Amino acid sequence: MTDTRPAAKPARPFFSSGPCAKPPGYSPDKLATASLGRSHRAKIGKARLALAIELMREVLELPDTHRLGIVPGSDTGAFEMAMWTMLGARPVTTLAWESFGEGWVTDAVKQLRLEPTVMRADYGQLPDLDKVDWTNDVLFTWNGTTSGVRVPDGEWIPDDRQGLSFADATSAVYAYDIPWDKIDVATFSWQKVLGGEGGHGVIVLGPRAVERLESFTPAWPLPKVFRLVSKGKLTEGIFKGETINTPSLLAVEDAIFALEWAKSVGGLAGLKARCTANAHALDKIVAERDWLGHLAIDSGIRSHTSVCLTVKNADADFIKAFAGLLEKEGAAYDIAGYRDAPPGLRIWCGATVDAADIAALGPWLDWAWAQLTA
Repeated sequence: MTDTRPAAKPARPFFSSGPCAKPPGYSPDKLATASLGRSHRAKIGKARLALAIELMREVLELPDTHRLGIVPGSDTGAFEMAMWTMLGARPVTTLAWESFGEGWVTDAVKQLRLEPTVMRADYGQLPDLDKVDWTNDVLFTWNGTTSGVRVPDGEWIPDDRQGLSFADATSAVYAYDIPWDKIDVATFSWQKVLGGEGGHGVIVLGPRAVERLESFTPAWPLPKVFRLVSKGKLTEGIFKGETINTPSLLAVEDAIFALEWAKSVGGLAGLKARCTANAHALDKIVAERDWLGHLAIDSGIRSHTSVCLTVKNADADFIKAFAGLLEKEGAAYDIAGYRDAPPGLRIWCGATVDAADIAALGPWLDWAWAQLTA
Protein backbone atom coordinates (compact mmCIF):
# COMPACT_ATOMS: atom_id res chain seq x y z
CA MET A 1 0.00 0.00 0.00
CA THR A 2 1.37 3.39 -0.96
CA ASP A 3 2.25 5.64 1.96
CA THR A 4 0.58 8.99 1.25
CA ARG A 5 1.12 10.59 4.62
CA PRO A 6 1.75 14.36 4.52
CA ALA A 7 5.43 15.26 4.56
CA ALA A 8 4.98 17.64 7.48
CA LYS A 9 2.90 16.99 10.55
CA PRO A 10 0.81 19.73 12.17
CA ALA A 11 2.83 21.77 14.62
CA ARG A 12 0.35 21.11 17.42
CA PRO A 13 -2.10 18.25 18.05
CA PHE A 14 -5.83 18.79 17.82
CA PHE A 15 -8.37 18.26 20.56
CA SER A 16 -12.12 17.71 20.45
CA SER A 17 -13.17 18.70 23.95
CA GLY A 18 -11.69 19.57 27.33
CA PRO A 19 -9.02 19.47 28.34
CA CYS A 20 -8.30 21.35 25.12
CA ALA A 21 -5.23 22.77 23.45
CA LYS A 22 -3.15 25.08 25.60
CA PRO A 23 -2.57 28.68 24.49
CA PRO A 24 0.41 29.13 22.14
CA GLY A 25 3.55 29.67 24.21
CA TYR A 26 2.19 27.72 27.17
CA SER A 27 4.82 26.25 29.43
CA PRO A 28 4.36 25.03 33.02
CA ASP A 29 7.49 26.83 34.14
CA LYS A 30 5.79 30.13 33.29
CA LEU A 31 3.12 29.56 35.91
CA ALA A 32 3.29 31.72 38.99
CA THR A 33 4.52 29.47 41.80
CA ALA A 34 4.16 31.69 44.83
CA SER A 35 0.70 30.36 45.74
CA LEU A 36 1.42 26.68 45.12
CA GLY A 37 1.46 24.53 48.22
CA ARG A 38 -0.31 27.26 50.20
CA SER A 39 -3.84 27.25 51.59
CA HIS A 40 -6.57 28.75 49.44
CA ARG A 41 -7.59 30.58 52.61
CA ALA A 42 -4.16 32.15 53.03
CA LYS A 43 -3.77 35.76 51.92
CA ILE A 44 -1.87 34.80 48.78
CA GLY A 45 -4.35 32.04 47.86
CA LYS A 46 -7.31 34.37 48.21
CA ALA A 47 -5.50 37.00 46.15
CA ARG A 48 -4.86 34.58 43.27
CA LEU A 49 -8.47 33.37 43.29
CA ALA A 50 -9.66 36.98 43.29
CA LEU A 51 -7.31 37.75 40.39
CA ALA A 52 -8.70 34.84 38.39
CA ILE A 53 -12.21 36.19 38.94
CA GLU A 54 -11.13 39.72 38.01
CA LEU A 55 -9.46 38.51 34.80
CA MET A 56 -12.46 36.38 33.82
CA ARG A 57 -14.75 39.36 34.26
CA GLU A 58 -12.43 41.62 32.28
CA VAL A 59 -11.90 39.29 29.32
CA LEU A 60 -15.55 38.25 29.31
CA GLU A 61 -16.60 41.94 29.40
CA LEU A 62 -19.11 41.05 32.09
CA PRO A 63 -21.26 43.99 33.26
CA ASP A 64 -21.31 45.11 36.90
CA THR A 65 -24.89 43.80 37.18
CA HIS A 66 -23.62 40.20 37.14
CA ARG A 67 -21.61 38.28 39.74
CA LEU A 68 -19.03 35.62 38.86
CA GLY A 69 -17.69 32.93 41.16
CA ILE A 70 -15.55 29.77 41.09
CA VAL A 71 -17.45 26.66 42.22
CA PRO A 72 -16.83 22.88 42.39
CA GLY A 73 -17.42 20.25 39.76
CA SER A 74 -16.56 21.86 36.42
CA ASP A 75 -19.44 23.12 34.26
CA THR A 76 -21.61 20.18 35.30
CA GLY A 77 -21.29 21.08 38.96
CA ALA A 78 -21.96 24.75 38.27
CA PHE A 79 -25.08 24.08 36.19
CA GLU A 80 -26.48 21.55 38.65
CA MET A 81 -25.81 24.03 41.46
CA ALA A 82 -28.00 26.52 39.60
CA MET A 83 -30.74 23.93 38.99
CA TRP A 84 -30.82 22.61 42.56
CA THR A 85 -30.85 26.07 44.18
CA MET A 86 -33.24 28.00 41.89
CA LEU A 87 -35.65 25.63 40.14
CA GLY A 88 -39.06 24.81 41.58
CA ALA A 89 -40.38 28.34 41.94
CA ARG A 90 -41.93 28.34 38.46
CA PRO A 91 -42.72 25.77 35.75
CA VAL A 92 -39.63 24.66 33.81
CA THR A 93 -38.83 24.25 30.11
CA THR A 94 -35.74 22.31 29.09
CA LEU A 95 -34.25 22.50 25.58
CA ALA A 96 -32.17 19.60 24.31
CA TRP A 97 -30.41 19.14 20.99
CA GLU A 98 -27.33 17.25 22.17
CA SER A 99 -26.13 15.02 25.00
CA PHE A 100 -25.45 17.62 27.68
CA GLY A 101 -28.85 19.24 27.17
CA GLU A 102 -30.33 15.77 27.58
CA GLY A 103 -28.41 15.51 30.85
CA TRP A 104 -30.22 18.58 32.19
CA VAL A 105 -33.53 17.01 31.09
CA THR A 106 -32.66 13.89 33.10
CA ASP A 107 -31.84 15.99 36.16
CA ALA A 108 -35.09 17.94 35.91
CA VAL A 109 -37.27 14.87 35.30
CA LYS A 110 -35.70 12.05 37.31
CA GLN A 111 -33.79 13.83 40.07
CA LEU A 112 -35.78 16.98 40.81
CA ARG A 113 -39.11 15.51 39.54
CA LEU A 114 -40.24 18.84 38.12
CA GLU A 115 -42.31 17.54 35.17
CA PRO A 116 -40.74 20.06 32.78
CA THR A 117 -41.80 20.88 29.26
CA VAL A 118 -39.13 19.26 27.09
CA MET A 119 -38.35 20.68 23.65
CA ARG A 120 -36.01 18.47 21.63
CA ALA A 121 -34.31 18.53 18.25
CA ASP A 122 -32.12 15.99 16.47
CA TYR A 123 -28.35 16.35 16.45
CA GLY A 124 -27.46 19.09 13.97
CA GLN A 125 -30.68 21.05 14.50
CA LEU A 126 -32.39 23.39 16.98
CA PRO A 127 -35.92 23.25 18.37
CA ASP A 128 -38.24 26.12 17.43
CA LEU A 129 -36.95 28.84 19.76
CA ASP A 130 -39.92 31.08 18.99
CA LYS A 131 -42.20 28.59 20.74
CA VAL A 132 -40.43 28.75 24.09
CA ASP A 133 -42.77 29.79 26.93
CA TRP A 134 -40.93 32.42 28.94
CA THR A 135 -43.39 32.35 31.81
CA ASN A 136 -41.26 29.30 32.65
CA ASP A 137 -37.67 29.01 33.77
CA VAL A 138 -35.76 27.91 30.65
CA LEU A 139 -32.65 25.71 30.50
CA PHE A 140 -30.50 25.47 27.36
CA THR A 141 -26.98 25.02 26.07
CA TRP A 142 -25.65 28.06 24.22
CA ASN A 143 -23.22 25.98 22.17
CA GLY A 144 -23.90 22.26 21.88
CA THR A 145 -20.46 20.73 22.41
CA THR A 146 -21.47 17.28 21.16
CA SER A 147 -23.66 18.36 18.23
CA GLY A 148 -21.82 21.39 16.86
CA VAL A 149 -25.02 23.47 17.09
CA ARG A 150 -25.37 26.84 18.82
CA VAL A 151 -28.17 29.30 19.32
CA PRO A 152 -27.81 32.06 16.72
CA ASP A 153 -27.95 34.93 19.24
CA GLY A 154 -30.00 36.06 22.21
CA GLU A 155 -32.84 37.72 20.33
CA TRP A 156 -35.19 34.84 21.08
CA ILE A 157 -34.93 35.62 24.83
CA PRO A 158 -37.41 38.40 25.69
CA ASP A 159 -36.51 41.32 27.92
CA ASP A 160 -39.83 40.99 29.77
CA ARG A 161 -39.46 37.27 30.53
CA GLN A 162 -41.05 36.09 33.76
CA GLY A 163 -38.89 33.01 34.15
CA LEU A 164 -35.13 32.84 34.46
CA SER A 165 -32.79 31.99 31.58
CA PHE A 166 -30.24 29.28 32.45
CA ALA A 167 -27.43 29.01 29.87
CA ASP A 168 -24.90 26.20 29.88
CA ALA A 169 -22.26 28.26 28.08
CA THR A 170 -19.16 26.17 28.60
CA SER A 171 -18.01 26.05 24.97
CA ALA A 172 -19.55 29.44 24.12
CA VAL A 173 -17.99 31.96 26.51
CA TYR A 174 -14.92 33.73 25.12
CA ALA A 175 -15.99 32.63 21.62
CA TYR A 176 -19.21 34.60 21.00
CA ASP A 177 -20.89 37.79 22.10
CA ILE A 178 -23.12 36.82 25.03
CA PRO A 179 -25.91 39.38 25.61
CA TRP A 180 -25.72 39.46 29.39
CA ASP A 181 -28.95 41.37 29.77
CA LYS A 182 -30.67 38.25 28.38
CA ILE A 183 -28.89 35.83 30.72
CA ASP A 184 -29.88 35.30 34.34
CA VAL A 185 -27.61 32.32 34.98
CA ALA A 186 -24.62 31.13 32.95
CA THR A 187 -22.08 28.43 33.70
CA PHE A 188 -18.81 27.34 32.15
CA SER A 189 -15.47 25.74 32.93
CA TRP A 190 -11.87 26.57 32.12
CA GLN A 191 -11.09 23.58 29.91
CA LYS A 192 -12.91 24.71 26.78
CA VAL A 193 -12.07 28.01 25.04
CA LEU A 194 -9.41 28.89 27.64
CA GLY A 195 -7.74 25.47 27.32
CA GLY A 196 -7.54 25.11 31.10
CA GLU A 197 -7.65 22.18 33.48
CA GLY A 198 -10.83 20.43 34.62
CA GLY A 199 -12.53 20.14 38.00
CA HIS A 200 -13.57 23.76 38.55
CA GLY A 201 -16.73 25.46 37.39
CA VAL A 202 -17.71 29.09 37.03
CA ILE A 203 -21.20 30.42 37.75
CA VAL A 204 -22.45 33.83 36.58
CA LEU A 205 -25.53 35.29 38.26
CA GLY A 206 -27.59 38.22 37.07
CA PRO A 207 -29.72 40.30 39.46
CA ARG A 208 -32.90 38.29 38.80
CA ALA A 209 -31.08 35.07 39.75
CA VAL A 210 -29.86 36.65 42.98
CA GLU A 211 -33.41 37.75 43.76
CA ARG A 212 -34.60 34.18 43.22
CA LEU A 213 -31.92 32.76 45.49
CA GLU A 214 -32.76 35.16 48.30
CA SER A 215 -36.55 34.81 48.04
CA PHE A 216 -37.03 31.10 47.30
CA THR A 217 -36.17 27.97 49.30
CA PRO A 218 -36.14 24.69 47.32
CA ALA A 219 -38.22 21.76 48.55
CA TRP A 220 -35.22 19.42 48.57
CA PRO A 221 -32.09 19.37 50.75
CA LEU A 222 -28.96 20.98 49.32
CA PRO A 223 -25.47 19.50 49.70
CA LYS A 224 -22.83 21.89 51.01
CA VAL A 225 -21.13 22.30 47.62
CA PHE A 226 -24.39 23.66 46.15
CA ARG A 227 -25.19 26.25 48.81
CA LEU A 228 -25.07 29.84 47.57
CA VAL A 229 -27.16 31.41 50.33
CA SER A 230 -26.64 31.78 54.06
CA LYS A 231 -29.38 33.09 56.38
CA GLY A 232 -31.44 34.19 53.40
CA LYS A 233 -28.69 36.24 51.77
CA LEU A 234 -26.32 35.47 48.92
CA THR A 235 -22.92 34.33 50.14
CA GLU A 236 -20.96 37.19 48.59
CA GLY A 237 -17.57 35.72 49.47
CA ILE A 238 -17.96 33.10 46.73
CA PHE A 239 -17.76 35.90 44.18
CA LYS A 240 -14.59 37.31 45.74
CA GLY A 241 -12.55 34.11 45.72
CA GLU A 242 -13.74 32.48 48.95
CA THR A 243 -14.52 29.11 47.42
CA ILE A 244 -16.98 26.63 48.94
CA ASN A 245 -14.44 23.82 48.97
CA THR A 246 -10.70 23.48 48.38
CA PRO A 247 -9.69 24.39 44.81
CA SER A 248 -6.51 23.41 43.01
CA LEU A 249 -4.30 26.48 43.09
CA LEU A 250 -2.25 24.94 40.27
CA ALA A 251 -5.40 24.92 38.13
CA VAL A 252 -6.08 28.51 39.19
CA GLU A 253 -2.59 29.56 38.06
CA ASP A 254 -3.17 27.73 34.78
CA ALA A 255 -6.39 29.71 34.27
CA ILE A 256 -4.65 32.98 35.13
CA PHE A 257 -1.98 32.22 32.51
CA ALA A 258 -4.65 31.54 29.88
CA LEU A 259 -6.52 34.74 30.73
CA GLU A 260 -3.36 36.84 30.57
CA TRP A 261 -2.60 35.25 27.21
CA ALA A 262 -6.16 36.09 26.12
CA LYS A 263 -5.55 39.74 26.94
CA SER A 264 -2.33 39.63 24.90
CA VAL A 265 -4.20 38.53 21.76
CA GLY A 266 -6.82 41.25 22.00
CA GLY A 267 -9.14 40.11 24.76
CA LEU A 268 -12.64 38.96 23.87
CA ALA A 269 -12.46 40.36 20.34
CA GLY A 270 -9.18 38.57 19.72
CA LEU A 271 -10.49 35.27 21.06
CA LYS A 272 -13.63 35.49 18.93
CA ALA A 273 -11.57 36.28 15.84
CA ARG A 274 -9.33 33.27 16.42
CA CYS A 275 -12.34 30.94 16.84
CA THR A 276 -13.94 32.32 13.69
CA ALA A 277 -10.73 31.94 11.68
CA ASN A 278 -10.35 28.36 12.84
CA ALA A 279 -13.94 27.51 11.95
CA HIS A 280 -13.51 29.06 8.49
CA ALA A 281 -10.31 27.07 7.94
CA LEU A 282 -12.22 23.89 8.73
CA ASP A 283 -15.12 24.96 6.50
CA LYS A 284 -12.65 25.16 3.62
CA ILE A 285 -11.43 21.61 4.32
CA VAL A 286 -15.01 20.31 4.34
CA ALA A 287 -15.97 22.16 1.15
CA GLU A 288 -13.06 20.60 -0.74
CA ARG A 289 -13.98 16.98 0.14
CA ASP A 290 -17.16 15.25 -0.99
CA TRP A 291 -16.84 12.63 1.77
CA LEU A 292 -16.94 15.22 4.57
CA GLY A 293 -19.90 17.29 5.71
CA HIS A 294 -21.16 19.37 8.62
CA LEU A 295 -23.57 17.79 11.09
CA ALA A 296 -25.06 21.28 11.49
CA ILE A 297 -26.02 22.04 7.90
CA ASP A 298 -27.27 25.56 8.69
CA SER A 299 -24.18 27.75 9.02
CA GLY A 300 -26.17 30.27 11.06
CA ILE A 301 -26.39 27.85 13.98
CA ARG A 302 -23.07 26.05 13.43
CA SER A 303 -20.54 26.13 16.25
CA HIS A 304 -17.26 28.03 15.85
CA THR A 305 -15.64 25.99 18.60
CA SER A 306 -16.77 22.36 18.79
CA VAL A 307 -17.34 21.57 15.11
CA CYS A 308 -18.96 18.21 14.35
CA LEU A 309 -18.46 16.59 10.95
CA THR A 310 -20.13 13.75 9.12
CA VAL A 311 -18.06 11.19 7.19
CA LYS A 312 -19.58 9.46 4.16
CA ASN A 313 -20.91 5.96 4.95
CA ALA A 314 -19.06 5.91 8.30
CA ASP A 315 -20.19 3.84 11.26
CA ALA A 316 -18.80 3.88 14.81
CA ASP A 317 -16.09 1.29 14.01
CA PHE A 318 -14.90 3.27 10.99
CA ILE A 319 -14.66 6.48 13.03
CA LYS A 320 -12.79 4.69 15.80
CA ALA A 321 -10.26 3.35 13.29
CA PHE A 322 -10.03 6.75 11.54
CA ALA A 323 -9.30 8.63 14.76
CA GLY A 324 -6.92 5.88 15.89
CA LEU A 325 -4.78 6.20 12.75
CA LEU A 326 -4.35 9.93 13.27
CA GLU A 327 -3.57 9.55 16.96
CA LYS A 328 -0.95 6.89 16.20
CA GLU A 329 0.76 9.34 13.85
CA GLY A 330 0.58 12.16 16.40
CA ALA A 331 -1.43 14.22 13.93
CA ALA A 332 -4.73 14.60 15.80
CA TYR A 333 -6.04 13.51 19.16
CA ASP A 334 -9.56 12.79 20.45
CA ILE A 335 -11.37 13.80 17.28
CA ALA A 336 -13.93 10.99 17.22
CA GLY A 337 -17.44 12.34 17.78
CA TYR A 338 -19.07 12.07 21.18
CA ARG A 339 -20.30 8.58 22.06
CA ASP A 340 -24.00 9.59 22.05
CA ALA A 341 -23.77 11.58 18.81
CA PRO A 342 -24.09 10.19 15.26
CA PRO A 343 -20.79 8.63 14.10
CA GLY A 344 -18.49 11.38 12.87
CA LEU A 345 -15.57 13.63 13.76
CA ARG A 346 -15.40 16.50 16.23
CA ILE A 347 -12.69 19.12 15.70
CA TRP A 348 -11.90 21.68 18.36
CA CYS A 349 -11.62 25.14 16.80
CA GLY A 350 -11.33 27.15 20.00
CA ALA A 351 -9.10 30.17 20.42
CA THR A 352 -6.06 28.27 21.70
CA VAL A 353 -5.68 26.56 18.30
CA ASP A 354 -3.96 28.31 15.38
CA ALA A 355 -5.77 28.45 12.04
CA ALA A 356 -2.61 27.20 10.30
CA ASP A 357 -2.84 24.00 12.33
CA ILE A 358 -6.47 23.50 11.36
CA ALA A 359 -5.45 23.90 7.70
CA ALA A 360 -2.64 21.38 8.21
CA LEU A 361 -5.20 18.81 9.33
CA GLY A 362 -6.69 18.53 5.83
CA PRO A 363 -3.97 16.35 4.26
CA TRP A 364 -3.99 14.09 7.31
CA LEU A 365 -7.73 13.54 6.95
CA ASP A 366 -7.14 12.63 3.30
CA TRP A 367 -4.44 10.15 4.31
CA ALA A 368 -6.61 8.41 6.92
CA TRP A 369 -9.55 8.28 4.50
CA ALA A 370 -7.34 6.72 1.83
CA GLN A 371 -5.96 4.11 4.24
CA LEU A 372 -9.42 2.95 5.31
CA THR A 373 -11.17 3.06 1.94
CA ALA A 374 -8.39 1.65 -0.29
